[in-house]
Amino acid sequence: MISLLFLGLRKLYVWDDVSFIEYIQFSSNFVPFQKISIYFNALFDGSMNIDIPIKNLFGNLLMFLPMGIYLPYFLRKLNKLGTFTISIIILLLSIEVIQLVTRLGSFDIDDLILNMVGALIGFGI
Repeated sequence: MISLLFLGLRKLYVWDDVSFIEYIQFSSNFVPFQKISIYFNALFDGSMNIDIPIKNLFGNLLMFLPMGIYLPYFLRKLNKLGTFTISIIILLLSIEVIQLVTRLGSFDIDDLILNMVGALIGFGI
């Protein structure tokens, strides 16, 4: 998971030559459901290679599904939905901010939403 979250994008994009503000502007998405709707539309209208929306939508859902299963199992304090939800939100926000600050990824609210849904599905399981 660390490799997917922090190391994968570094090979593709190098942001060392732009200011931090420019980096935030170009690499961040703060509008909820913006990319999710683009990917859903692409699934049905074929406007992009089908691998891209599938990997982004279902990959983000599946990546945190195990957290929903195992965290409450190993940490009994997270057995309640409210405590679990708050803990996962804090974890996901931390990951997104670390990606942004280290320039090893981007802040994407849609990733956070999909990861959260995946974790909640796992919690339900």
